[in-house]
Amino acid sequence: MSTNTPFRILTVCTGNICRSPMAERLLQAGFDAMAPGEFSVASAGTGALVGSGIEPHVAGFVNVFGGDSANFASRQLSTDILAGQDLVLALSRAHRSRIVELAPALLRRTFTLRELARLLPQIEGEPDAGASERWKAAMARALRLRTANPGGPDEDDVVDPYRRSEDVYQQMVHELTPAVNTLLAWERRYR
Repeated sequence: MSTNTPFRILTVCTGNICRSPMAERLLQAGFDAMAPGEFSVASAGTGALVGSGIEPHVAGFVNVFGGDSANFASRQLSTDILAGQDLVLALSRAHRSRIVELAPALLRRTFTLRELARLLPQIEGEPDAGASERWKAAMARALRLRTANPGGPDEDDVVDPYRRSEDVYQQMVHELTPAVNTLLAWERRYR
């Protein structure tokens, strides 16, 4: 694979206005800061509020944590969107199941965000490889670890805050942000 082809990541939740856009924009900002052009992050929803912007509360969090909440339009998950993704990060185990139903070939490239964040620190990356090769090799190892270390919803899901209390929005931030930071920190080790 040529080094100028970015490693493509898709984040997936339900409405594509809260969790997956937040993960998308924070991952993109973090990867761009250390490896401009080497990662391309997008998002979609299993029951998207198509064409909507990021939910205003969540847009505020995105901006506070260094992402850009502008120019976003939610979109419905489809086989076309899934085609060509190198890694799909679901925000819950239910979303992970839906992704694999739509595109069974993605089974080996689909994790929940928190699940991959739980497994990745146990994996030694290839320091001399390009980003794409490093992440593909790590995902193969993460699959083996997932089999040996299955997690439940408390470990692997990010709560859906949509139309819920401020406490639930805060819970989402506390579940999502450290997982994003873990993925970014793993890549930073090899920079």
